[in-house]
Formats: sequence, C-alpha cells, structure tokens
Amino acid sequence: MLELLATGFVDIMNPVTMGFLFFGATFGIVVGALPGMTGSMGIILLLPMTFYLPPHTAMILLSGAFCGSLFGGSVTAILLNTPGTPSAAATVLDGYPLCQQGKAGKAIGISAFADFAGGLFSTALLIFLAPQLARIALQFQAADYFSLAIFGLSIIASASGKNVTKGLIAGFFGLLISTVGIDLIFGSPRYTFGSWNLMGGLSMLPVLVGIFAMAQVFSEVGVKPREIAIEQKITGILPTWKDIKGVLLALTIGCVIGGFTGPIPGTGGGIACWLAYNVLQRVSKNRDKLGTGSLEGVVAPESANSANSGGCMVPMLTLGIPGDAMTAVMLGGLILIGIRPGPQLFTDTPEIVYAIFAGWIVIQFAILSVGLAFAKFSPYILKVSPRLLLPIVAVFCVVGSFTLSNSLFEVMVTVFFGVIGVFMRKYEYPVAPLILGVILGPMAESNLNRVMIVHDNNPMILLQRPFSLMFLILAVISIALPLITSALAKRKNAA
Repeated sequence: MLELLATGFVDIMNPVTMGFLFFGATFGIVVGALPGMTGSMGIILLLPMTFYLPPHTAMILLSGAFCGSLFGGSVTAILLNTPGTPSAAATVLDGYPLCQQGKAGKAIGISAFADFAGGLFSTALLIFLAPQLARIALQFQAADYFSLAIFGLSIIASASGKNVTKGLIAGFFGLLISTVGIDLIFGSPRYTFGSWNLMGGLSMLPVLVGIFAMAQVFSEVGVKPREIAIEQKITGILPTWKDIKGVLLALTIGCVIGGFTGPIPGTGGGIACWLAYNVLQRVSKNRDKLGTGSLEGVVAPESANSANSGGCMVPMLTLGIPGDAMTAVMLGGLILIGIRPGPQLFTDTPEIVYAIFAGWIVIQFAILSVGLAFAKFSPYILKVSPRLLLPIVAVFCVVGSFTLSNSLFEVMVTVFFGVIGVFMRKYEYPVAPLILGVILGPMAESNLNRVMIVHDNNPMILLQRPFSLMFLILAVISIALPLITSALAKRKNAA
C-alpha cells in the first residue's frame, strides 16, 4: 500500500496536475461561497474540462472542487447567516454570532482549520477502508450487483427528503431516462420517438448540467437579487494555539462522527454536521455558550462535514453507490471521464486509485492555504451580483453541452432538463435519486438480464445469493422505516 501511495504522490506532483489541483480547490471555495451556487453545480461546470485531461488529473480537479465547496459554504454561513451548502447549516448557529461580534476572521480561520483536520481524518479512512471493501465486493455476482443498485437507489430516495414517495418517483424517473435508446438484448429502439439522436440514449453530461446548473439559472430569472453589504474588515484569521486547544474536543467529535457516518449511503454531510453539533451540546463544558458565538460550535459541524466527504467516497469508489447529491454528481463525473467505480477499479487500475488517495491528502493542504487567503477577499467576492454571474453560468452550460458531440441536440437536452429541474425544485422533488437512477439504471438492467439468461428466467436466484438477499432486505428497510416513522409521528400528533 505504501509503495502504491508513494507512486500516487509521484503522479500528482507534476506541475500540471498540481496546477489543476489548486485551481479545483479555489474554484470550489468560490462556488461554495457564492449565494445561489452549490458544490454540485461547481463540479458540473468543470466536467467539460475533464474530457481533455488524463483520468487521474481530471479526478483530482473534481475532488478539489468537491472539498473546496465544503469550506466555501461555511464562509457564506459566517458572513451572511446563509449556508452556502446544506452541510454548512449548523455552522450558522455560532458562525454568524461571531461575525456580529466582529470576529468573522477568527471564525473563518478556525473553520478552515477544522475542514483541514476533518479532511485529513477522512482521507485516512478512505485509504484504509476502501481497499478492504473492494476485496469483499470482488465476490459479487450479477444478482448481487442488481440488488446493490436497487439498494443504492432506495436509500438515496428515502434519505433525500421528507417525502419518501417523491424520492421514489424521482428515482424511477431516472431509471426511465436510462432506458432511452437501443435495447442491448433485443436490439429494438425504446422511447426514441423516431429520432436518430436518441438511438444512443441520453448523454449524462447534458442531463447533469440541465438538472443542476441550468435549472438554477432558470429559477433565478425574475427574482430580485439579494442586497449584500459586508462592511466588516476580516482580521485575525490565523487561529492561535489557545484557540486550537479550546476546540480539540469539538474537533474530535466532528472527525469521529463525520468519518464514520460517511461510508453509510444516504447520510451525507448535512446529517453528520447536525449529529456532531448535538453531541457537542451534551458533552461540552461550555455548552451554555453554544449558539451565542462559540468557536466549538463552528469547529464541530465543519470538521464533521469535511470528515464525512472522504467517508462518502468509500462506497462510491468501491461499490458505485454515492452517499449524497454531491457524491452522486462525482460518480457521474467519474463515469464521464472513463473511470468506472467498483472493485475492478482497485485491481485493474490501482495507480489511478492511489493517485486519488494522494491527491486527497494534498487537497487538504491546498484548501487550508487557499481558504485562509480567500478569507481576506471573501467580502468582495460575495458582492458579485447574480445578474452578472448567472448569464456566465448559462454560457458555460451551453458551451459544455455543445462540446460533448458538437451537436445542438445536446444543448436542447440541457434546456429540457433545466425546465424539469425547475419543476422539481418548485414541487420539492429531490434531484439526487433522479441522477442516481440515470447512473445505476444501465448497471441494474444489464445485470438483471444476465441473471435471467444464465438462470433460465428464474428470479428466485436474487433471494438465494446471500449478498443479493441482504441488499434487497436493506432496500425494503430503507423505504419502510421512514414511512413507519412518519406514520407514528402523525399518530402521536393526532393523539
């Protein structure tokens, strides 16, 4: 392992890869900090660039944007009382009061330190857990992969919103999208409506760009921009040793909770940061100060948020099952650049895997350095008007979709899914299950066909394989548990 990791460091230490690493981290921080932008959108805007890069460099670029956006969200939470990303929601509770006390610089600085420490902890978990899980996954057969796809879709659908039904509808719609094109078994066209452009199916890039980025642009049309005025000077950014000693308990809580909830599909940073904050309220000696401007209240959710990121990458890299919307977009990006997550990734191309591991270590140092420097200029960046920003995003969406195959049809697909994305936002349908359905649909269909052909159309093999049975049981539990909990809550309220 150490030899492969050393080789990974050699691969990423060339000037070009390091340049893209720092660019990705900086881009992620800026996008995560800008109101109205999200980390998922930042990753998607970078996808067209990855087509012209080596696989490990492209992955490092996307990873930098992923990790950088997590820190960027905390900057908005501290300065504007508005989390830049959902996983920074708990940071608002103490970050903004610190800003009101004139300690915005100290809050941003300690947030950068917490993200750095949590990121290193999660990277260590990623390096040690991912190869072990990949060894287990090598024993999977076609029936197991089909059931795994069903489990992944069910758990994301049930964990992505209050309404499980809407999550399942979004997931089934994603599966329906994945069936467009030529049936690989019978060779007949499906849902092509006589269009040759649809014979090869819908490309993933236009779907991702439309659902996330173009939908955001359409949603902001006609909305009055929010006036942002930050008059406070950002000073005292570097945390002192006294500050660090005072938050060690919060840092430990955040790293442990974030790191070990990350590998559980469907959790995500949003759940981890609130869990860490709630535990801190129970065990901290300074619990009375929480919510009034405590550094511990910033460190616990931020370190949990960052520690969760590496954990989410474990099932994504080894099984192809993302933990939340961000890692679902990352999974789509990997497939687009030719990297197919799964246990074979560790056996066939270990050099790419360990380049990713090495890159995640360096990315944490990049985010710490860039984040501390960014803090000084963050008030100016946050004042960028959406009226200037959104047209630029729209241009990136159109150009990125067009360059996929130099076809206006892909641009039309982007616009179409942008409209669908607006509809889903308005009626609170989660986006992650749809994306996961598009990604997992081909995997589920091909493996189910293989099972039916090999076992003479006997579906009972899905219940005879231990791994397959386990995943199907977990899928049923993941859907039934939220429904049962909701029903019991309604009955309690009625009583």
